[in-house]
Amino acid sequence: MRALTFFAVIVAALYALVFFTGDKSATPELGIDLQGGTRVTLTARTPDGSTPSQDSLRQAQQIIETRVNGLGVSGSEVVIDGDNLVITVPGDDSAQARSLGQTARLYIRPVIGSQAAAAPAAQPAPAAPTADTPEAAAAEIAKAKETRQSEDPAVQQQAMAALDCSTPDPLQGNDDPSLPLVACSTDGTAVYVLAPSIIDGQEISDASSGFNTQQSRYEVSLSFKSGGSNTWAQFTASNIGKQAAFTLDSKVVSAPVVQGATPAGSSTSITGQFTQTQAKDLANTLKYGSLPLSFSASEAETVSATLGLASLQAGLIAGAVGLVLVLIYCLVYYRMLGLLTALSLILSGVMVYAVLVLLGRYIGFTLDLAGIAGLIIGIGMTADSFVVFFERIKDEMREGRSFRSAVPRGWARARRTILSGNAVSFIAAAVLYVLAIGQVRGFAFTLGLTTILDVVVVFLVTWPLVYMASKSRFWSKPGVNGLGAVQQVARERKMVAASTSASSDMEA
Repeated sequence: MRALTFFAVIVAALYALVFFTGDKSATPELGIDLQGGTRVTLTARTPDGSTPSQDSLRQAQQIIETRVNGLGVSGSEVVIDGDNLVITVPGDDSAQARSLGQTARLYIRPVIGSQAAAAPAAQPAPAAPTADTPEAAAAEIAKAKETRQSEDPAVQQQAMAALDCSTPDPLQGNDDPSLPLVACSTDGTAVYVLAPSIIDGQEISDASSGFNTQQSRYEVSLSFKSGGSNTWAQFTASNIGKQAAFTLDSKVVSAPVVQGATPAGSSTSITGQFTQTQAKDLANTLKYGSLPLSFSASEAETVSATLGLASLQAGLIAGAVGLVLVLIYCLVYYRMLGLLTALSLILSGVMVYAVLVLLGRYIGFTLDLAGIAGLIIGIGMTADSFVVFFERIKDEMREGRSFRSAVPRGWARARRTILSGNAVSFIAAAVLYVLAIGQVRGFAFTLGLTTILDVVVVFLVTWPLVYMASKSRFWSKPGVNGLGAVQQVARERKMVAASTSASSDMEA
């Protein structure tokens, strides 16, 4: 049937995306409680060396949480520890945790001049340690501004020659946008002299990443608010052939040459030697706003799994045992219909697995123990939908209809109940997702996901399979489909009704 063909196309498309897109393995991403993670401590740095306010720390915490955990399903944690923020992300990618602390102060500055960065020495000295006191950090920032943000061209040239791109940048998001800036490129290969900013990153209305097939590279697309869009249109119209630098936290992310005028209202792109992950992280950083503070990051620490592989295996075994018991009960009680239940659940599991892999790849979803619980409950609800359908078929047969005629009539009555029940479950999951935090959101997410897939499987797999079985002589046999007892009840009712009718006629 067309429904089964459509389901097969969906599954084939999902697994084509799993195996032929992305750069990760075809397994779901696991949360911190199952695979461990990486922890980085961010220390706030204020321009005047003062202690950061708790309000600014809370605001920074919220922004970083949104950057890494916009949908609330990545399992990452951001907590305030005194004057610091502690970020923990699943896996061992310390670069991701560090990138979350980017101040994300983006400015677009015209390029005045540039030159290749000085090559590092054969045996470079260790990177300068971060200032260990707020006063020392403030002194470093002030010194850097005095030389690298001078309006004197001679001082600018001296700053270009002296700037070491291999050491930590003391400015790092504390540059004054109204003054010129001497800055390194993010890869440390070039040094630029930049004019004052013409557009502030606050003028960004949206940011997204994607792959440019014509240029064969990843890039970040920016959409500006009306003021920034008009400024960018005027600048590009009058500066064709010149460079414009996109600076992020006092470093040049990209310095493209203006190829032509960009109309007001159109988006523009940040290009560079980005990987897919780097482009995505940069887009998220810009999209969700700049931090009220600049931070320096500590060394990354490895966090061991709080539950570990044994707990994961125990959870999966418990789910598998429960599923097997459900299948055995369905096979004993429903026979052929139970067999179709098993097939439907297997196909549902195949679809759920592919969806989890893709969600981990594209939205950062990580599967933790709470999420596994949501999946198990969702699978149980899928079995409930089968029971509703099958009992409706039995009700029709008790009224004297054959298996063949009872199936479509039973489906017409059951699908409303199935849709209503799943709608209630989805609404409950959605409300829980909106109101909850942490791992509870992962539970609500997987519960809502399996609720949607339940409807897909019941409508595209279970109903067509049962309908096809009702057309088969073999599967319609009472000894095969397990509905002989129901048919016997229908015959007895018919005989009683006929006997009652005959008695009434004789009395008349």
